[in-house]
Amino acid sequence: MALLEFYGAECPHCVTMMSMIDKLIAEGILIERFETWHNDENAEKLKEYDRGLCGGVPFFYNTESKRFICGETDEETLRKWARGENV
Repeated sequence: MALLEFYGAECPHCVTMMSMIDKLIAEGILIERFETWHNDENAEKLKEYDRGLCGGVPFFYNTESKRFICGETDEETLRKWARGENV
């Protein structure tokens, strides 16, 4: 399973989510991060996973459960996403 976060470096919504993502990573949850605003390769990877689901960042995708989150969310929803639960 891979947990993916796509974000933009200057995106205010992405910046809001960073501390929650850092907290989950510190707890041992592996989340792969991809900056898309300044990295064309990561922007293309975002398109592969997004497929019209969100159309922007932040975008969170769980490759096992296929669950995703568009935009900002709260910590409990982020944890459910990481566990593959309905969000």
